[in-house]
Amino acid sequence: MTTQTEENYLKAIYKISEDEVTPVATNAIAKLLETSAASVTDMIKKLSKKKLINYRKHKGVTLTKIGTKLATNLIRKHRLWEVFLTNKLNFTWDEVHAIAEELEHIKSDKLIDRLDKYLGNPKFDPHGDPIPDANGNFTSRKQIPLSDLEQKNKAIVVGVQTHTKAFLQHLDKLKLSLGSKIIVIDKQDFDNSVKIKIDKQKEVMISHKVASNIFVQKN
Repeated sequence: MTTQTEENYLKAIYKISEDEVTPVATNAIAKLLETSAASVTDMIKKLSKKKLINYRKHKGVTLTKIGTKLATNLIRKHRLWEVFLTNKLNFTWDEVHAIAEELEHIKSDKLIDRLDKYLGNPKFDPHGDPIPDANGNFTSRKQIPLSDLEQKNKAIVVGVQTHTKAFLQHLDKLKLSLGSKIIVIDKQDFDNSVKIKIDKQKEVMISHKVASNIFVQKN
């Protein structure tokens, strides 16, 4: 059995290793979890004893096969709960992350399998992130940052990189959400800001930072 804190570490290691070359540095774990390097070192020793990670001093951390399975299962539960909260309980996409962080630690596999079936086996969560199946397999798709689109390119919004409340609320104000159809009207050389038309109606100027955190599929 793993504790909630141990599970949070496994998920953090998994997420960091998605974006960076493994092994994962202890400092990167400390930064993501907003904790001290000493606390990370202590937890790494515990996880290593449970054979959930491989650790080499000054070299970093990698998940074992068991650790990877636990981490992907946590991600599966988290994202299924986010779908449930938005689709069935009418929470907004900027509200669900914190609640799902608590619900993901429920241990019942039967409950999660039934939740998955009840929701129609969704492949993506409300933020456009892929939901792994019971075997840890993710659905892949071609997507690029909106910032990579050229002028006159058309696309559909399929995901977001950043899940912060402030960012998602900013997109709500722009009336930009998953499924929105956009066309790039103009791109500014000075600051790489982008003017887009949303759903053939509203034209807005968005910063390069915002555009970089929105994933789209080209039409």
